[in-house]
Amino acid sequence: MASDAPRQYVPLTCHGHSRPVPHISFSPLEKDDVYYMISACKDGNPMLRDGQTGDWIGTFLGHKGAVWQARLSPDAATAATASADFTAKIWNTYTGELLYNLQHDHIVRAVAYPFDNSGMIATGGFEKKLRLFDLQGNQAAAISPGPSDTEAAVTAVTIPTSEAFEIGEGSHTQPIKFIAWAIDPNVIITASGDTLRWFDLPTRQCFRTEKLDGEIKSCELVSLAASHSSPSDIGGGLPVLAVAANKTVYFWGGQKADKELKRMTLSHGISSVGLDLKGKMFVVGEEPGTWARVYRWDDGVEIDVHKGHHGPIWSIAFSPDNNLYATGSEDGTIKMWKNCEGFYGLWRGAGGSVPAERGAD
Repeated sequence: MASDAPRQYVPLTCHGHSRPVPHISFSPLEKDDVYYMISACKDGNPMLRDGQTGDWIGTFLGHKGAVWQARLSPDAATAATASADFTAKIWNTYTGELLYNLQHDHIVRAVAYPFDNSGMIATGGFEKKLRLFDLQGNQAAAISPGPSDTEAAVTAVTIPTSEAFEIGEGSHTQPIKFIAWAIDPNVIITASGDTLRWFDLPTRQCFRTEKLDGEIKSCELVSLAASHSSPSDIGGGLPVLAVAANKTVYFWGGQKADKELKRMTLSHGISSVGLDLKGKMFVVGEEPGTWARVYRWDDGVEIDVHKGHHGPIWSIAFSPDNNLYATGSEDGTIKMWKNCEGFYGLWRGAGGSVPAERGAD
């Protein structure tokens, strides 16, 4: 192993889901360095957790099918979930109540917020259509009197697809599995089959396509909080699009996430990829397999292997302060791996020990 290999830390294991976890993501950094993590699960019950400790905060109840993706809004006040029940739903993260029900005609696989607008959401799935829903342009969730004077009930607003804006009509020939909203608010990227597509929102047209080395298994725009990013980071301080397809990882940067920074072909299949912008390494879930492998950005040398999951790793996400990353697996658990020195969250120090009741399986 390389001499500059990162230290091994005992991971935190987050239990609670009863079926595979296909997607996890973090909120932006809030005041006092607080942030949150949300997980999608095939049990239909997405969960909100404290981002530093993994402690359960709440479960969003109401989907009638598997939840494929879950994301938190830029202000962390709402969460968006994409489900096999033909809906995407928008939730209040403080109360857990359903605010908006976005109706579709088939399975919804992907959701995305813009970087700075919590009132807009993009969706995609088996309809093979990229849609934008303007939440602010629809009636806000109404408050109706509850059973007592001190209680109130929220009536969720249902928005049909006829009220959404379709982008790039006819562009997709396969289901949309991932959507990434570039830091340029006029650009959206979709992953469908083996192809990435870049869309210009003002014209609603696709302006670039890129065919990759097989079906796209993972596609995420990776960014750090402004207080933690630097021009010396990968991407020069801008978000980076990290994509996994077959045995190759791809990275794009720039305002539109359309400038290729690097691609590397590994010796094994890849189910997911996460990128450490500051530490200049990337983490992949191997396929087939259950391990997370860590590679150096500069030369692609493997520098670490994380063992502990009992199924493929479908999603890898780094926290907005870069101090940890999380892996979501087919085994129904989420593991959180320390990515910094000293005390952090529930880790006791450089040795990486954690309280026994929250340790790895």
